[in-house]
Amino acid sequence: MSDAAQPVRTQQALRAAHLYYLQDLTMDAIADELGTSRSSVSRLLKYARDTGLVDIQIRSPLDQAAALSRSIRSRFGVHAHVVPVPDHTSDVDRLERVALSAARILTQYIDSNMVIGISWGSTVSAVSRYLVPKTTHGSTIVQVNGAANTRTTGIVYASEILRRFGEAYGAFVQQFPVPAFFDDPATKEMLFKERSIRRVLDLHERMDLVVFGVGAPQAPVPSHVYSGGYLDPADQQELVRAKVVGDVSTVFYRADGSWKDIGVNARAGGPDLDTIKRAPRRVCVVAGRSKAASLRGALAAGLVTDLILDESIGQAILQP
Repeated sequence: MSDAAQPVRTQQALRAAHLYYLQDLTMDAIADELGTSRSSVSRLLKYARDTGLVDIQIRSPLDQAAALSRSIRSRFGVHAHVVPVPDHTSDVDRLERVALSAARILTQYIDSNMVIGISWGSTVSAVSRYLVPKTTHGSTIVQVNGAANTRTTGIVYASEILRRFGEAYGAFVQQFPVPAFFDDPATKEMLFKERSIRRVLDLHERMDLVVFGVGAPQAPVPSHVYSGGYLDPADQQELVRAKVVGDVSTVFYRADGSWKDIGVNARAGGPDLDTIKRAPRRVCVVAGRSKAASLRGALAAGLVTDLILDESIGQAILQP
């Protein structure tokens, strides 16, 4: 569609949505009023939903997902959005369905003049494919954790995720060109003193919103940090000895949320977890029961304010 035709289609979609959702007209009646076909009205309504012109919410006291959301909020003190997904759904399809819902929910959190931190990973990558466009002004998308390792710079993988967020929200994109894990903590300390890197770290300190998934070593859909060649055998053995249950932004933690004395974290290219916790809104997206231990650890660490998850893991984290 040409740029010139875009405003016209948006106006038509708004008119159709107003008639359908607020005035209860049938699609046939709307077609007569707009002088178009019923199929065209259907496409306009779909366009209104896909572009965020219409936000549909379902509220019912009998809804199991809503009841589960309330239980999670009561137990953990976070805002929970539970996505209904049948038990027989594959892990890949489960992730896609949660990612689709998360992308639409995110739209309401995004506004102008925000610094939005994006932590790369399999889950956030899936979310980025479904983002609903929303025009903002003066906003910045900043990469939270480094992506380079001994096999790749990580630029292609991370930049594609960032690009999608930047284009969806009309925001400036700032990459973080450092390794996911340094060989030596001293190297990290020296590099983080450089002004070019310090500028990105300053953005981390000013994040209004952070979007992240939780890494889990044994998940059926592997977290990218575990499957992408970022950890050598010695690192993996150290994580086992430290009783690590997961990571956020390549910073690892235990079941009780402790993380500061885990050796690998001193070499991590992401900000420490205290930096993430300073962001007013911290949106965690997670799918699949296999990530329950990792999610519990993230909740114990106080990393999450808003949680978007499927029913199976929601039920799992509430179990004793």
